[in-house]
Amino acid sequence: MNGLFLGLIENSLEKIMHPIVIIGSGMAGYTAAREFRKLNPEHELVMICADDAVNYAKPTLSNALAGKKAPEQIALGDASKMSDQLKMRIEAHTWVKEIQAEQHQLVLEKDGQQTTQPYSKLILAVGANPVRLAIAGDGSDDIHVVNNLDDYKAFRKNLDQHHDKRVVILGAGLIGCEFANDLQNTEHQVTVIDLAPQPLGRLIPDYVAASFQEKLEAIGVHFVLGTTVEKVIKVEKGDYQITLANGQSVVADVVLSAIGLRPNLELAKAADIHCSRGILTNGHLETNQADIYAIGDCAEVNGLLLPYVMPIMQQARALAKTLNGEQTHVHYPAMPVAVKTPAAPLTVLPAPVGVDVTWDTEELEDGMIAKALDSQNTLRGFVLLGATAAKQRLALTKLVPDLIPAAV
Repeated sequence: MNGLFLGLIENSLEKIMHPIVIIGSGMAGYTAAREFRKLNPEHELVMICADDAVNYAKPTLSNALAGKKAPEQIALGDASKMSDQLKMRIEAHTWVKEIQAEQHQLVLEKDGQQTTQPYSKLILAVGANPVRLAIAGDGSDDIHVVNNLDDYKAFRKNLDQHHDKRVVILGAGLIGCEFANDLQNTEHQVTVIDLAPQPLGRLIPDYVAASFQEKLEAIGVHFVLGTTVEKVIKVEKGDYQITLANGQSVVADVVLSAIGLRPNLELAKAADIHCSRGILTNGHLETNQADIYAIGDCAEVNGLLLPYVMPIMQQARALAKTLNGEQTHVHYPAMPVAVKTPAAPLTVLPAPVGVDVTWDTEELEDGMIAKALDSQNTLRGFVLLGATAAKQRLALTKLVPDLIPAAV
């Protein structure tokens, strides 16, 4: 009996002494590491990622042109710098082939060699990948997506090779509109194509979208809405002809797809971690597997999948405390999203999914304030269009109930 008891203690101590391992080197992974290091400078941290582990702020990619930032200026630190800064071992260009949850270890592959990595706690910060449409034509493989710094470098290199500067963007969502504004401000000719009848269709009411669209059209952005791309073929001089479902066609030098993101779930599903739209977690960011957590664009927290910066910050602060021994529930206050479209300044706080709202709108000289009110006349979200409306952001945010209270 004593031998069994001592064996259990040794087993537990061994697990505690193993490193905390983070899979993913995006904003979520690095923010989690940084927040944990503020509380605990000693416990071993390991980051594993398939890329080069360069740290950068992904939101800067969609306005770097107007900000006159070359791709190499976007990086905040390479793997070596971040490793020193965070006292963290970083295994770059390393693939996680399997999570062995029962054994608390990972199967890794690097340079064709497989190894194992034990962990005490595991954080999945595996992000999301761009949704790709099935498009016919010999030019479809040349369609760019920009989901990381390497993607952006390839996109910028292609842009720089063309003098006509004609860019077609697939998708009139948040990222598509941000890129459209950024490219148009740098003398590109931009056409945005979307199946929806309006830009930002999932975020704002149609009448606000119409005004938003007009403001972008005023700087030269061209919208083709209510249709989709059927074929992209190569034509002379490296141009592409884009054929649309409505019979129209557009010629471009560069085609960019920005139609949305889909969380990376394959690794989690293979480890029997429960997933829905994202990796399912409770309010402590715990998955159904012991000592495995999820954070960032891949995490569906209490049914909420919010691929924005502020939720990542809230998650990282709570998770850091939990990892340091202070079990902490993530807090989601009202978190407005600022859309980086200077031609049409826009701040959006979407109403929660499933809440019926009516819109109360105030017209302003340079835009409008649209408030989403529920059946109890409680403010549940808002849209602020224009510089004057943006000044109401803080005051209105204070009136909106928390998405996830500080403690439950």
